[in-house]
Amino acid sequence: MSNARATLRVLGVDFSYGTREVLKGITVALEGGEFIGLMGPNGSGKTTLLKVMNNVLKPKRGTVMIDEMEVSKLKVKDMAKLFGVVSQEYETSFSFTALDVVLMGRNPYLSRLRGESKRDYEIAIKSMELTNTLHLADRPFNELSGGEKQRIMIARALAQEPKIMLLDEPTSHLDVSSQIEILELLKKLCNEKGLLIIAVIHDFNLAAYYCDKIIFMKDGCIYAIGKPEEVLTSKNIEEVFGVKASIHRHPMTGAIYVTPLPIFKTISAKREKRVHVVCGGGTGTIVLKALVDEGFKVTAGVLNILDSDYEVAMSLCEEVVYEAPFSPISDSSHKRNLELIEKSDAVILTDVPIGWGNIKNLEAVSKAIDMGKKVYMVETKMGLAKTNDRDYTGGEASKELERIAKRAIKASSIEDLLELLHKD
Repeated sequence: MSNARATLRVLGVDFSYGTREVLKGITVALEGGEFIGLMGPNGSGKTTLLKVMNNVLKPKRGTVMIDEMEVSKLKVKDMAKLFGVVSQEYETSFSFTALDVVLMGRNPYLSRLRGESKRDYEIAIKSMELTNTLHLADRPFNELSGGEKQRIMIARALAQEPKIMLLDEPTSHLDVSSQIEILELLKKLCNEKGLLIIAVIHDFNLAAYYCDKIIFMKDGCIYAIGKPEEVLTSKNIEEVFGVKASIHRHPMTGAIYVTPLPIFKTISAKREKRVHVVCGGGTGTIVLKALVDEGFKVTAGVLNILDSDYEVAMSLCEEVVYEAPFSPISDSSHKRNLELIEKSDAVILTDVPIGWGNIKNLEAVSKAIDMGKKVYMVETKMGLAKTNDRDYTGGEASKELERIAKRAIKASSIEDLLELLHKD
C-alpha cells in the first residue's frame, strides 16, 4: 500500500439532476493524511459530492483533480487504484466469504487471463489484519453483523491500495461500540497510511472528536469548512440544520461538545405521570421531546456521555443516569436506573441498538415488567425495525427483546405512544 499522499481538488463544480441544481460552485482542496467529516441536512448534496469526486457522476461545470490528474480522463481501473469507496448498501445475494469480498478489491490489478496472485492474497490478508477482520475470513459475508460487514468493506477498499477513501455514512445503524471502532480505524489509516478520508457523518460529537476538518453543506453549497472548533459553532449549526445548540469543550476529552437545544411548546398543564425512557443512539430524541412537550415528568438512562440522546436528555429530563463515553453500564448505574424505574408510572423502550455495553438496559426493562410497570416498545423510525439488525451481542439481545415484546405494549409511532399514555 503506497504511503504517497494525494491532493484532491474540486474546482468550481456544478451538478444537476435534470433541472434541479444539487451542487453549486463547489471548490475545495483536501490533503492526504486528513480525516474530513462531510455534514449537512438531507438533500444538501453530500452523497452527490462524493460521487462527483469519484467520477461516478459527471459535473455540469468544473473539474475534479487528484494531484495533477483530471479524474474524468482516467480509466475506470486507474480510478479504482486511487479511490476506495464504502457505500451505504453492501448486501450481496451470493454466498461469498468475507475473504472473497476483500479480494474483490484486487480486481483493478487483475488481467483477463489470470486470477489472484500470491501478492493479491497477501494484500487482502494485510487489509484484513489492519481492520481486525482476519478471523472472519471464512465466514459468509451475509451472516456478519453490521459492524463486521462495515469493517470488511473498508478492508476491501484498502485492498485496492487507494490514496483516497470515500465513505457514505460509515457508522449509520451501528451500535456505539461499533461506531467508535470504525472511526478509530479510519483515524488510524489517516495517521499511519497518509490516506485522505472523506466521510459523511451525522453525529456532531463524533465528528468533533475524530475529524481533522469538517465541511458543512447547505443547499448544494459549502457553507463552512475548517477545524471542528471553527465549523461547529452555534450560528453555523442553526443556519445549516435549523436547530439551536450549546457549544462547549468536553471536560474529559477536550473536544468540542455540541448540545442541541429543544424547542418547547407551551403546555397548558403539567401531568403527574412519571415516565422513564430507555434509549440511545439518537432513538430517544424525538420521544423525550414529545413527552416533555406533553407535560410528562421524564427520566432516562442508562446513557453514555457523547451519545446524542444524552445531550437531549440532559437538557430535558428531571434526571439522567449516565456512564463515561464508550463504557459499559456499571452496577451502580444499573442500580440507579432500576430506582428511577421503580419511581416511574411507565417505562418506554425505543428501537435502540443493543451491544454488550448497554445490554443491562434490557435487564432493567424486564425487571420493570416484573415490578408491574406498564412498558411500551415504540418504533421511532430512527433505529432499525428488525430486532436482529439491532442485536450486536450474537443473539443474546434478540432473545431478551423477544421476551420483553411478549409482555410489553407496542406503539408503532410517537403519536401512537402518546395516545396510549393518555388513555392509561
